[in-house]
Amino acid sequence: MEKTFAMIKPDAVQRGLAGTIIARYEAKGLRIAGMKLMMVTEEMARKHYAEHVDKPFFPGLLKYITSGPVVALVLEGRNAVAEVRKMNGATNPLEAACGTIRGDFAQDKGRNAVHGSDSVESAQREIAIYFGDDEVLEYDYLPAKWLFE
Repeated sequence: MEKTFAMIKPDAVQRGLAGTIIARYEAKGLRIAGMKLMMVTEEMARKHYAEHVDKPFFPGLLKYITSGPVVALVLEGRNAVAEVRKMNGATNPLEAACGTIRGDFAQDKGRNAVHGSDSVESAQREIAIYFGDDEVLEYDYLPAKWLFE
């Protein structure tokens, strides 16, 4: 099974949407392998968004992502990276389809509720920023026999 990193961002946590968003991931059949409520430090944010550090929007992104608690998640399932990105919807909520997390819960590109890794490689890198090896769990996921042939 594939692992991916997802984050419920400060705007969604502050609006009380974390449980609803987690429930959507679980209802899809994704197994939670790691989860924590945490504050993103400046160091973590600079590692996570390394490709954006020199861009003009980075100071605002840094201020936002460190402004309040986030829920960091390691999700596992078949094609987990693609599934989470599809469920999250387009980065710009105005372009996100209804039924996606951003389409249903976000209105502004700068406050778009969730993050999902864009590749397996990014997921591995992002998981390592937010989780230690002992914080990502392997266990029997009982619904799996009802999800997959």
